[in-house]
Amino acid sequence: MLLAIDCGNTNTVFSIWDGESFIATWRTSTEWQRTADQYYVWLSTLMGVQKLDVTIDEVIISSTVPRVVFNLRVLSDRYFNCRPLVVGKPDCLLEQPPRVDAGTAVGPDRIVNAAGAFDRHGGNLIVVDFGTATTFDVVETDGAYVGGVIAPGVNLSLEALHNAAAALPHVDITMPQRVVGTNTVACMQSGVFWGYIGLVREICARIKAERDTPMKVIATGGLAPLFQQASNLFDVFEEDLTMHGLTVIHKYNKENT
Repeated sequence: MLLAIDCGNTNTVFSIWDGESFIATWRTSTEWQRTADQYYVWLSTLMGVQKLDVTIDEVIISSTVPRVVFNLRVLSDRYFNCRPLVVGKPDCLLEQPPRVDAGTAVGPDRIVNAAGAFDRHGGNLIVVDFGTATTFDVVETDGAYVGGVIAPGVNLSLEALHNAAAALPHVDITMPQRVVGTNTVACMQSGVFWGYIGLVREICARIKAERDTPMKVIATGGLAPLFQQASNLFDVFEEDLTMHGLTVIHKYNKENT
């Protein structure tokens, strides 16, 4: 069985892949201080709760938080007796390496999203990922990541408003009933919600114009369905795109090493 681990700035997702589908997925907060032993106790407890009697013998990791990778490597070595494949490291092969400026480090999450999206939808894609940051990844016709855009994440923007302006409360993002708010919370929700609708639409339109070719827009991340309610921003929503991309990269490495 393969254990796929996607470590983001806010949350870390663990999924078990049986070769055809994910049989279990769990999410925890990302904390670089968490030890391999703590990860194993948490993971084995959840497996026990779901009565999963499986043997994990392969691990693949994508992490945007470098300090977390060490303990995840130890988890793999100590408890699953295998060397993990870490996206972005030299020994992790990619079917199409990123084509970006020399010396540029591409986030593993963006590489994985590109691989997953290309496997399911082919090339000429814009992948919009609503995470801690809102990222736009451009996937070429052959599946290569060729650049993109990074904008502040939705929740990050709300936190910045709350922290920088003493009179503004913390609010949850939701689709407002009207554009013009009649109280502080409604005003903030409208500004963030419709602001991000405009941000996504404009950036995607400019990418398509710059590349002068039809492109499919793929959305992933927890807030994507919320924004799709208001406007036909995306062609497809993929809930498990990143985890799927990890299985694609893992399969390619098994077949080519």
